[in-house]
Amino acid sequence: MPSFTALYSGSSGNASVVQDGGRAILIDIGKNCKQTCLALEEAGIRPSELSGVFITHEHSDHVSGLRVFLKKYPIPVYGGAATLDYLADNGMVPPGAAMEAIDGRCADVGGFGVTAFPTSHDSVGCCGFRVETEKGHVLSLATDLGTVDDGVYGNLAGADLVALEANYDKAMLMLGSYPYYLKRRIASERGHLCNDDTAGVVSRLARGGCRKFALCHLSQENNTPMQALTAVRQQLWADGWCGQEEEGLGGLELVACRRHSLTGTLEF
Repeated sequence: MPSFTALYSGSSGNASVVQDGGRAILIDIGKNCKQTCLALEEAGIRPSELSGVFITHEHSDHVSGLRVFLKKYPIPVYGGAATLDYLADNGMVPPGAAMEAIDGRCADVGGFGVTAFPTSHDSVGCCGFRVETEKGHVLSLATDLGTVDDGVYGNLAGADLVALEANYDKAMLMLGSYPYYLKRRIASERGHLCNDDTAGVVSRLARGGCRKFALCHLSQENNTPMQALTAVRQQLWADGWCGQEEEGLGGLELVACRRHSLTGTLEF
């Protein structure tokens, strides 16, 4: 079975791996090369075995380890054209790095069909990825976005596993120590998804047939795994999905990804 593993996920860094049949791709590399390689080793993957690195956008918590990693392992990089241009123009990849823009099309990389789709975030060109295996299993990932529009929803719908941002709890953000301008930025439609918005999307996707969900990119200051999971469970219960007991998710699988270590592998 294909699988998804979050190597680390949160405001301090994001990276995940999709595997199938001995092949693997890396999505983002937001901590240094050494930390990422150790995480890959823990997941049973050699960096040299990766078929490609997919970058959602240029913010440091998604690319801070990219340049050094590519110097050691010259693996092709894929993403939106604006993002790749920014990385090259700002010295965030080694000179001559192999990069390929995949805006709005499906790229065949290591046996995976990967489609990039735009997400609403304050970067030069943020995207999510829909990954399909040769046998038709689908993972959809969207980790930085302030709203889920019809285009994003269409790329999440029908996936066997959805990895979706649940960045902040509204009360924790508004009552926290962040300056007002930063609170506004996070809560805007070009910022991040709050737990309540994520919960509504998960419930809608579940009604459409999705069964496995990974909550990603939780803020260290403005969220907790329990807050995120509780918000989603309560929305599912309110929508009549299942009974109100701790494990009563009616056949759904729901996990909150860890900030600094591997989250258990999810098959899809």
